[in-house]
Amino acid sequence: MIKRFRDLKIRTQSAIVLLLAIAIAFTLFELLWLNKWKLCETAERLDLFYTQIDDEDFQNALVEKALRYNIPESEEDTEAANALAPFFDLANSYTSIYIYGSDDGLYRAGSYASAMDDDNFRFFFHLGYQLTDGEGESTRNFSLAFANGTAHVVLYNYERVLFVYPFLFACLFLSVSLFISIFLIFLNCRMRQILMLKDEILVMSAGDLTHEIPDLGGNEIGILACELNHLRTSLSDNIRKEEESRSANRDLITALSHDLRTPLTALHGYLEILKLGRAPQSQEEYLNRCLKKTDDIKELTDRMFTYALVAEEAETPDITRLSTDFILQCLQENCDFIRLAGFHPTLALPGTTGMLQGDQIMLKRIFNNIFSNILKYGDKKCPTVVSAAIQDMQFIVSVKNGIKDGFLHTDSHNIGLKNIDRMTELMDGSMNIYQEKELFVMELRFPLQ
Repeated sequence: MIKRFRDLKIRTQSAIVLLLAIAIAFTLFELLWLNKWKLCETAERLDLFYTQIDDEDFQNALVEKALRYNIPESEEDTEAANALAPFFDLANSYTSIYIYGSDDGLYRAGSYASAMDDDNFRFFFHLGYQLTDGEGESTRNFSLAFANGTAHVVLYNYERVLFVYPFLFACLFLSVSLFISIFLIFLNCRMRQILMLKDEILVMSAGDLTHEIPDLGGNEIGILACELNHLRTSLSDNIRKEEESRSANRDLITALSHDLRTPLTALHGYLEILKLGRAPQSQEEYLNRCLKKTDDIKELTDRMFTYALVAEEAETPDITRLSTDFILQCLQENCDFIRLAGFHPTLALPGTTGMLQGDQIMLKRIFNNIFSNILKYGDKKCPTVVSAAIQDMQFIVSVKNGIKDGFLHTDSHNIGLKNIDRMTELMDGSMNIYQEKELFVMELRFPLQ
């Protein structure tokens, strides 16, 4: 029920709270007002309040003294009316006594309550009289025996005005206060929600996008809080993605820059061989290899510029269907290169071939990185063992080489290894590396189609 109320519009909530506050305040007023006479009687019994009209001693005094006086013959009989003055003195300032003939019902004499001469009391009486329809006025009619006969006596008492009318205003005050309190509590709840939203916006403006905005229901404030929360999460995701994109772009540029060194190193090596004229019979082959390395460098620089201009995009492989012969060719070419640098590679190739999904440029970069590391950290005294095999629908390439003295515990950023691992994963492959004493072993696995 509370949840359904929280989901209502604020205008509907206000109307419901207003009607509910009116009903509760009216019910309180009715309960108090209907029990006013019980409270009045209780106050009288406790001697906290007095009404002469209910005093038996006063009534007995009227009966006793009436026998001493005569009833005026008419309203004009002022002498007899003045003679009744001691009889009227029995009434206090809040009681009026009027005498009427019992046979004709005509007015004979009377005494007016002196309290009505007070302007403040009279204003207070008339105001309460209109609001309560005369609840504060008490009357009593009875026949009373006088010395010369029986007359009809009417008593008007206004002492209950002193209790009933203040009680009326107290009931009104309590009821109105309750009504206002209920509505103020509702408004205070809405104001607290608005202030909470203000605080949350200040937190967001300070840069904290991790603080979740609480659920404030389905009203307009709750919808605003929900949309603000969506804005917070969207903004946080956008910032995170932008940062990841920048980080990925930086890593990509770093990786491509690192990968450029490998073909440049190879190109430099081939040019040195040509310059020194060590293998004149293979001059044309080395020239072709130099041209091929320049093509590799061009492909890498083109890709680097492409990703540098589109910083929002991560590197994605250009997957095509390739034969494992392409990888074997890369292995053969790199083995020939490190052999010229003084290494002693042995190459063990499988007798069969297969098909896999891969990116030619990435595969070249992977193996260029591997053999570039061999050139940097490999020990020429130890043979470099390169093998390839097809097993369990996987094409497995293993490279094992010795490590130079002093490079076993070298603090390196391992950019090359990170590049190899990342590019292998992009082609659904895996990389495993481990050391056997002074040997470094790397194993690559690519799924076959």
